Amino acid sequence: MTIRTLIADDQEMVRTGFRMIIDSQPDMEVVGEAADGADAVALARRLRPDVCLFDIRMPKMDGLEATRLLAGPDVADPLRVVIVTTFDMDEYVYGALRGGAVGFLLKDSGPALLVEAVRAAANGEALVSPSITVRLLERLATPRAEPPAPPREALTERELDVVRLVARGRTNEEIAEELFVSLSTVKTHLGSVQRKLGARNRVETAAWAWETGLMG
Repeated sequence: MTIRTLIADDQEMVRTGFRMIIDSQPDMEVVGEAADGADAVALARRLRPDVCLFDIRMPKMDGLEATRLLAGPDVADPLRVVIVTTFDMDEYVYGALRGGAVGFLLKDSGPALLVEAVRAAANGEALVSPSITVRLLERLATPRAEPPAPPREALTERELDVVRLVARGRTNEEIAEELFVSLSTVKTHLGSVQRKLGARNRVETAAWAWETGLMG
């Protein structure tokens, strides 16, 4: 199945570069481009791409607001948004992930990581640039003033094992290998975990694990 991708960046050169990278993959195609956030939201709602690649600083509407409108907590049928930006300031990273983004990359991460992030997002997984992952996890490990809501149902020990590995950035395949279970079993556990936590994606699941002190 072809991964339909939308690119939003106010620099034409960046959009052209991303298009070349995406269209060179046998399982991907660019279905639309936007030069500002407002156009990106309108195009995304009309085209319903599998993955959206958004810059942060764009005219009319920034990428964070566009992400909230398309993937935020109040969106009934959220799209999968990956932020690709030059800026890795903390407020941008957390704003993007809290706003529903399923990935955060720096533009200098390289073509291979960009392609990997698109595939991860399309598969319901998440990818954050390695250069900011450690800082992200350190901040998530610091308890918030208001702890996250408890699960709707208690997680089983096996589900907690899966959550810990998700929080460490493991893919489904890696989790299956480490726990000696099938890939379908991992996906079943993840579905159950997300239902119990009220989490919509792996990022929210990982955030819960760090914020509650599950990771130690």
